[in-house]
Amino acid sequence: MAYRERFLKKLDQTKRAFEKLKEIENLKDELDEEILYEVAAKRFEYTFETLWKTLKLYLQKQGIECNSPLRCFKEFYKIAKLNPKYEEHVPKIIRLRNEVVHIYDFQTAKFIYDNLEKVVIPVFQEILNKLRQEDLP
Repeated sequence: MAYRERFLKKLDQTKRAFEKLKEIENLKDELDEEILYEVAAKRFEYTFETLWKTLKLYLQKQGIECNSPLRCFKEFYKIAKLNPKYEEHVPKIIRLRNEVVHIYDFQTAKFIYDNLEKVVIPVFQEILNKLRQEDLP
């Protein structure tokens, strides 16, 4: 599969995951609090994973190798010239991802839920907006 097709497929997967992540707010009246936090944590984890792998693919095409989420996010911020106010949230988002993957507990899930609207969603949205604008070979 050519790069363009692979990238667009990965980007579409990421966009769909991101839309599901944003729907969390609509579920708060329907779900028990603990289940809501677990759903938020799982959707965050899935969106994060698809996003960083999309960034990795994009950066490889630019000649930049990155083998960790932190490096991929940082490299993308450098070349995409995104808003620096969001860049400072990247290490926090990476820590959240590492905690949900490696040391899941209720407090971690709650912390992720509490940070979705102000931290995670704006950062992910800005990255996706930039990726959508790219003129792909």
